[in-house]
Amino acid sequence: MPIDFHTHVFPDQIAQKAICKLQAASHTRPFTDGTARGLAASMKRAGIGLSVVLPVATSARQVPGINDAAKRMNERAGVTGILSFGGMHPDLEGWEAEMERIRELGLPGVKLHPPYQHVDADDERVVRIVKKAGELGLMVITHAGLDVGLPGNRCSTPEKLRRLSERAPDTVLILAHMGGWRCWKEAEALLRDTGVYLDTSFSLGSMTESGDGYYQTPEELRLLEEEGFLRLVDRFGAHRILFGTDSPWGDQEAAVSLFEALALPEEDKQAIFSLNAQKLLNR
Repeated sequence: MPIDFHTHVFPDQIAQKAICKLQAASHTRPFTDGTARGLAASMKRAGIGLSVVLPVATSARQVPGINDAAKRMNERAGVTGILSFGGMHPDLEGWEAEMERIRELGLPGVKLHPPYQHVDADDERVVRIVKKAGELGLMVITHAGLDVGLPGNRCSTPEKLRRLSERAPDTVLILAHMGGWRCWKEAEALLRDTGVYLDTSFSLGSMTESGDGYYQTPEELRLLEEEGFLRLVDRFGAHRILFGTDSPWGDQEAAVSLFEALALPEEDKQAIFSLNAQKLLNR
């Protein structure tokens, strides 16, 4: 069964508020209510066996609570099929101790989101976290490229991500959105000779508009066409690609169908759908 390496959920008490805020910023439609319960229902429809939740700490004070919640979620992962990474923020005081605690909690890695955290991906505060993760045997997954909800923000461009990967070569570093959302040519040119992994989230096909009239043409909603997506798979190698949807902003069922229809060898599909993720997660 597929493993979705890129999903998001929110605590029940704030999920509706968070979803409404992000929908207004991105002008795109969510496909779940943003709760773990909603994700589980989506997984059942899509035939997904495991979803990896990536919590984003938008302030340093959120980090310990996020990681405690991730530990509680992972205690039930065998039943729910939902496994969480930890969160980290570049401005957290005592960040080294919290990274040690993340390992002690048994979390597989940490999620970073430079645009939401108001820091460049190659900033020293980010580099030190990524280096420390490698020392502790933790993975790091970071937003890559532009962001639909923050037009013009260039905190996490392929150029900056290349510098980050060069500074932390021993860390398993996963770049979301095929290495750089709407910066895919730069990602191919600058990142293919590094050791980074890519996830497929929010990169293939088209976005789904929220209906508020913000997008005026189909071209504004278009992401990678099949040819461009397959080119990136070829350049990076299927062994470095992880299936992801960005649920709730991607429809898991539609993403599975779209990926299954690609003109890829079956062994490459299986690697991207699940085998690469199983290896990284030791599952």
